[in-house]
Amino acid sequence: MGETDIDARHAEKMKKHKAARDKIMATKNDERGLLIVHTGAGKGKTSAALGMVFRHIAYEMPVAVVQFTKSPDWVTGEAILLRRFPDLVTLHIMGEGFTWETQDRARDVAAARAAWEKAKDLIRDPRHKLVLLDELNIVLRYDYLPIEEIVAFLRDEKPADKHVIVTGRNAKPELIEIADLVTEMNLVKHPFRSGVKAQKGIEY
Repeated sequence: MGETDIDARHAEKMKKHKAARDKIMATKNDERGLLIVHTGAGKGKTSAALGMVFRHIAYEMPVAVVQFTKSPDWVTGEAILLRRFPDLVTLHIMGEGFTWETQDRARDVAAARAAWEKAKDLIRDPRHKLVLLDELNIVLRYDYLPIEEIVAFLRDEKPADKHVIVTGRNAKPELIEIADLVTEMNLVKHPFRSGVKAQKGIEY
């Protein structure tokens, strides 16, 4: 078979593929706010969520970000960049750092509660098109907040046009059940296991 025949077969195959895709796309007419969950042991959960945040900023759609475990004392690339858009971004860094660093459950629970109350206000606020709840799954994993309360609010009180993203490993099954989009990041290799420390621009 010559190149001309191969090209012709490819064109015919792609023509059929396009017709099938167009037929599928014609049935997708709904537009609404999504509950999105990024979980799994692999790297990239917050990074992927921030990609959606930056898309909103590019379209001049206001967003809010609540970080549940990162400390206000930490310097992160995303915080530096997000603060350059004060008219479009509401940023609340409300964590106490890693739980093994605080070693104080009551303090961690109080921080998680304060961050969740702030998150609810931001989700209710009609100004924000998207709200990122960064590492909410972490505090849920340690039962610092009752999963039933979070699920009930996101299911029953999240405005219909509001996008909410929840990140962090070990997402609770109850949260996955009500989500519209769930992505699990799988760990294949990580440089930390080879003795490479967290690096600026990659991890933070």
